[in-house]
Amino acid sequence: MEELTTHLLPTIESQYVTFTVGSLAFGIDIGSVREIIRQQPLTEVPLSPKAVRGLINLRGQVLTAIDMRAVLALEELPADARPTNIVVKAEDELISLLVDSIGDVISVDSSLLEDVPPTLEPDLGRLLHRVIKLDGALLLALNPSSFLALQES
Repeated sequence: MEELTTHLLPTIESQYVTFTVGSLAFGIDIGSVREIIRQQPLTEVPLSPKAVRGLINLRGQVLTAIDMRAVLALEELPADARPTNIVVKAEDELISLLVDSIGDVISVDSSLLEDVPPTLEPDLGRLLHRVIKLDGALLLALNPSSFLALQES
């Protein structure tokens, strides 16, 4: 009888762009991020959902700007604070996420990724792709496609 050997599967690293909204730490897969830009002039859109802060013109392309503070039901930024735009590709569309600050790009071993707990509030659970276990903290990894539905809410 052949002796069975255990083969360890190689772990796969992913890279995430990290950012904060309020005191919350988030990440988004670097493959979804197209660029990070400073605050852009916004054109407000009447009757738009609360999460839609407005539209921005990025080198001739009109993008929806999603206010992450509104999505997460947090207070608005103080008037003197300026959000940063993370332009992400969600399916075939580009969207700008307005966040408080940008962090580092981190490499994450696949063994640190966890599924989103089913006990989370459903609206938050839909926004998240995974939870990343870091030393002493958890990073919430966003699902870029979930933001398409926010434009229609």
